[in-house]
Amino acid sequence: MKLEDMIIVSVDDHIVEPPDMYRNNASAQHKHLMPELRRDANGVEYWLYEGRRAGNIGLNAVVGRVKEEYGCEPVSYSQMRKGSWDIHSRIDDMNANGILASINFPSVIQFDGGLFHKFEDLNLARIILQAYNDWHIDEWCGTYKGRHIPTAVMPFWNVQETVAEIERVARKGCHSITFSDNPATKGHPSIHSEHWDPFWKACVDNDVLINIHIGSGAQAPHASMDSPIDAWITTMPISIVNSAADWLHLDALKRYPLKISLSEGGIGWIPYFLERADFVNEHHKAWTHADFGGKKPSEVFREHFLTCFIDDAFGLKNIDMIGEDNIAYECDYPHSDTVWPESADRLFETVRHLSDEQIDKITHRNALKRANFDAFGMMGGRENCTVAALRAQAVHVDTVPKSFGGPAPLADGEVERRVTSGDIVRMMTDVAQYDGRLDEVA
Repeated sequence: MKLEDMIIVSVDDHIVEPPDMYRNNASAQHKHLMPELRRDANGVEYWLYEGRRAGNIGLNAVVGRVKEEYGCEPVSYSQMRKGSWDIHSRIDDMNANGILASINFPSVIQFDGGLFHKFEDLNLARIILQAYNDWHIDEWCGTYKGRHIPTAVMPFWNVQETVAEIERVARKGCHSITFSDNPATKGHPSIHSEHWDPFWKACVDNDVLINIHIGSGAQAPHASMDSPIDAWITTMPISIVNSAADWLHLDALKRYPLKISLSEGGIGWIPYFLERADFVNEHHKAWTHADFGGKKPSEVFREHFLTCFIDDAFGLKNIDMIGEDNIAYECDYPHSDTVWPESADRLFETVRHLSDEQIDKITHRNALKRANFDAFGMMGGRENCTVAALRAQAVHVDTVPKSFGGPAPLADGEVERRVTSGDIVRMMTDVAQYDGRLDEVA
């Protein structure tokens, strides 16, 4: 296969919620309840949810910057590449990158919609959550058919409301949702509780892919505040390993053919993880009473889980130990790990040793199948979906890195030195100093 003939679907990208996102997706009776975008005296733009400042609008949205600014944190739309939040510019950037379609996680409302769980008025939270889902499905994904895989957030503080929302969005053609990798960290029952049985059943009945993103429950720890930030960045993706082990031992997998995607976790660690899981089961099940229904844990993993990577040559060299049906690609636009606009080129170098069948599975077929998304049908055929076809539409797109400014981990004029975890934590704490406060306090 040639690079130009590849078809690429990303199962992990992100949206910076645009300023007008709630304008068209709330009923007349609810419009006055919708979140508002404001700007403070320091030029920081922020959303008000339930009257309180909520999160940084541009979490790690540094795509298109010079690499010296990858550590900066955008606090206004002017400090981000427009494709981060504008659907038309996003399609341009996808075309330039050779990406056909993608799954997009939210930013301000958190990857799993966790912001809504903090509301005092959970009925209001549900109303705004549904408005977000309608915007995401109808506008973000609906403006360019076949380019974005609808992925809804769920009111999982209430299982029955979650089931109802799964059914509602499925009727709109959405068969992908985002969920916490560990809801117990947010005060909800663990995934091992029977509490979630109606949720599992609804996911199966509506052919829904469950996406669990790193950082949506369990967090990657910093070794110390003095540690170079590179150490944390290195281990951040594989922080999902603890959650992966927890989900692999989910008893519901014996009762329901669930589809679970481990978002932004990489794949190189999986061969050892599966080997270890099989060893533990064989060596310890006599006293732990583990029950995988007569199967090995590695077999259960391959039946239920999808994994993804950005740049993982080691994992692809060990594809037989992972499973060619269990691997997908991720771009991670607009975050700092993305290799935009060179994703197609970098990807080809790591898959070119594989068969055409394996390349197709990894680059798009596994993702489209899991998400029940007919991109080819919506795009008028496979020939319109290739890297070559998409890049031909992007000759006008400027991909030259630029400076956007914004808060930085080192102070202006500070002598250049290693950036530490403490530097990043201090910068993010300063950016988020008013989060959760009533607006008049800020």
